Amino acid sequence: MKHGFLDRYSDLDSFIHKLDPRTKVITTFAFILVVVLTPPTRWQAFALYFALLASLILLSKLPPLYVLKRSLVIVPFVLMIAIFIPFFRPGEVVGSYNIWLWEVTVTYSGLLILWNVIVKAWLSILSLIVLSSTTKFSELLKGLEQLRMPKVMVMILSFMYRYIFVLVAEVIRMKQARDSRNFGGKRMWQLKTIGNMVGTLFLRSYERGERVYGAMVARGFDGETRTLSNLRFERADLYFGIGFLVCLAMIGLSTLLYL
Repeated sequence: MKHGFLDRYSDLDSFIHKLDPRTKVITTFAFILVVVLTPPTRWQAFALYFALLASLILLSKLPPLYVLKRSLVIVPFVLMIAIFIPFFRPGEVVGSYNIWLWEVTVTYSGLLILWNVIVKAWLSILSLIVLSSTTKFSELLKGLEQLRMPKVMVMILSFMYRYIFVLVAEVIRMKQARDSRNFGGKRMWQLKTIGNMVGTLFLRSYERGERVYGAMVARGFDGETRTLSNLRFERADLYFGIGFLVCLAMIGLSTLLYL
C-alpha cells in the first residue's frame, strides 16, 4: 500500500484544489446531510446530486475512472448490510421464490429501502473521495482542527493515516516469513499459526506506539497539527461555498415542492 493512497491527486492544479480545506469540509458535509434527508422516491434529486458531483470532478481534473473505481469499493459492504431487507420488510409483494425448502418474498418497500441505502451511501462516498483527493491530508487535519473538531480525534486520524501503511507492510513481511517456512498442514494448525501472527502484530504495534509517543514527546509534541503554510479563507472560498449551498438548497426545495 502506497502512502499516497488517500490524497494521490492532491498536488493537481485546479480551482477545487486551491480552495481552503475548511470550505471543502463544510460543503462536503452539507452535501451528505442534504442527500441523507432526501426522500428515496425523489430519483430526480439524486440525479441532480450526481450531476453536481460530476461537475466538481471535472473542475478538479480528477480522473473520472479513478473516482468511479474508488467509489465502487463501498458497494459490497453496503450490500452485505442491506441485501436482506427486501426479503424481510413487510409490504406489497413483488415476487415469491422457492429456495430449497424455504419460500421467500420480495416487497416493494424492501426494494425501496435497499435503493435508498445504496444510492445515498454511494453519493456520500463520492463526495468524500472528491474531498480527500483534492486536499492534502495534513491540510485536511489542520482544517478539521480549526473547525473545532476534538484534538484527540484529529490525532487519531493523523496516526491512523501515518501508521496504517507501516502495519500493512509489517503484515506483508510476516506473511512472507510464514510462506517461506512452507505454511500448510491441517486446518487447526493453520488457525493456530494465524492466531499467533495476530497476537505478534498486536504486541509489535503496541510497542511501536510506545516508542513513537516517547520520541514525539521528547521533541516537544503538544498535540497540535502543524503545516508548512497557514490556511487562508479567501474570496473564492466565499463564492464557491455560497454557490454550492445555493445549488443544494434549490435541489432540496424542488424535492419538497414536487412531493
